[in-house]
Amino acid sequence: MDPHGGEQRAHAPAPTLWPVGFAVGIAVLLTGLIVGWYIVILGAVLTVAFGFLWIRDVTAEMRGPVDTVEPERRPARRPAPAPGEDETETERYPRNVFLEGATLGIGGLIGGLVTLPVLGFAVLPAFTGEDVEELDVGALDDFPDGQWLVVTFLKDPEQGEVSRRTAYVRNNGLLEGAPSFTIVSNRCVHLGCPVQPNGPVNDDEAKEEKTDSTTVSRIPTNPAGFGCPCHGGQYDNEGNRTAGPPVRSLDRFDYSIRNGRLLLRETYSVGEVRGEGKEAVIVKYGQATPGVHVDGPEQLLYPVQAPK
Repeated sequence: MDPHGGEQRAHAPAPTLWPVGFAVGIAVLLTGLIVGWYIVILGAVLTVAFGFLWIRDVTAEMRGPVDTVEPERRPARRPAPAPGEDETETERYPRNVFLEGATLGIGGLIGGLVTLPVLGFAVLPAFTGEDVEELDVGALDDFPDGQWLVVTFLKDPEQGEVSRRTAYVRNNGLLEGAPSFTIVSNRCVHLGCPVQPNGPVNDDEAKEEKTDSTTVSRIPTNPAGFGCPCHGGQYDNEGNRTAGPPVRSLDRFDYSIRNGRLLLRETYSVGEVRGEGKEAVIVKYGQATPGVHVDGPEQLLYPVQAPK
């Protein structure tokens, strides 16, 4: 009981649902990083709205009118003021205000520790440049016009056979004075099984070469499309899906030509190929993992790609 009859005040604000709404907003925001950008926007709106309401509630007392209170004097409990010292006791920092500020600060720190790493992993790769490795797979003369070759190579010779990759390469001849190639990956876009040529492979005519960057094997083949032995996926000679469970066309290798040699670069995903050979129009996308749609409404279900 206050012997001076002072006003009894609560040391903390009344309970509210704003912190719960703020936590729900954070959860929706993090879920949106997996589901889609529209969920991210919803989570951000909820987080900002409930965070604002929460801060407004806990700071209502500080923003209200200041009561004029006579200074409390208890001469028996403190020494007499020194000459020239102000006898008015300095107002102390309220404990409830300190606790409110500490709670907000700790909550903000925890929210930052949870949110920033997730946002970093989601956003940073888009601004991080990656070195593109080029693999020399042979001279242009090693690829006759119109002939398909099964080209296998070690992507990283230091890792050995575990890094072996296969591409189906066809020289399409000249396009506007420059060599044109169709270079299809053998990785099925259903679940990643190795796709095989639907036709004879002339192992007797295989050639092997050790280039500056890798060891290459080139075997002639005459395919009537490509097929997956695992689940029956079928593709035509341009890599378009013709039957089975694959969700898009076969991936392709980007390439460059330097000093009369063919250099393979990174793979990219293909929605479809219109036309054939050097006249083909390729609907190109960034690299996607097998089983992931890159076009149509289904692509909205895969806003974040799994690691390659």
